Amino acid sequence: MAREIIPPDLLIAAYRQGYFPMAESRTGEIFWYSPDPRTIIELEQLRVSRSLRQTIRRKRFDVRTDTAFEAVMRACADRPETWISEEIVQSYVRLSQAGFAHSVECWTPEGLVGGLYGVAIGGAFFGESMFSRERDASKVALVWLVGRLQEAGYRLLDTQFTTEHLLRLGASEIPRDEYLRRLRDAIRLECVFTNHS
Repeated sequence: MAREIIPPDLLIAAYRQGYFPMAESRTGEIFWYSPDPRTIIELEQLRVSRSLRQTIRRKRFDVRTDTAFEAVMRACADRPETWISEEIVQSYVRLSQAGFAHSVECWTPEGLVGGLYGVAIGGAFFGESMFSRERDASKVALVWLVGRLQEAGYRLLDTQFTTEHLLRLGASEIPRDEYLRRLRDAIRLECVFTNHS
């Protein structure tokens, strides 16, 4: 039995309160989460390794925004177990059409090789997932994202849960109460996530 998508206004209201949805991999049932502690990346503390800096300087990838949002989501979901169900895909595609969800994509002449997607509300960006088909592709997308968020005056980059990969990139955990305070301050801002490369 097909599930209905999550309406954009419900998704936006949930994010503004510190919640986000994930589908159970086996059943597709959607649950709402507000982790404690919460993982964020302080924009000025992103760790960029020497090899990653070299990759960026060589311009191996053509970085674009919002040209293949659904393709990025489906690439992120392409793994044995995933919380990105078809209902989640369709819900966020609609949210992207409303201007609140965005993708950062790395392209080569062969096609889409990495990227990430997330939700932007006020001065907060909520990173959802990333993928790489070539080494460093998702990291290049993240570096581009952080640069863009800094340029546009964003205050909060939420990565939700902690992983070793995120910790190596400079992520840190903060208590949920502190996260919610910072979230309230961030969403009051009027930042614009422009669609330029």
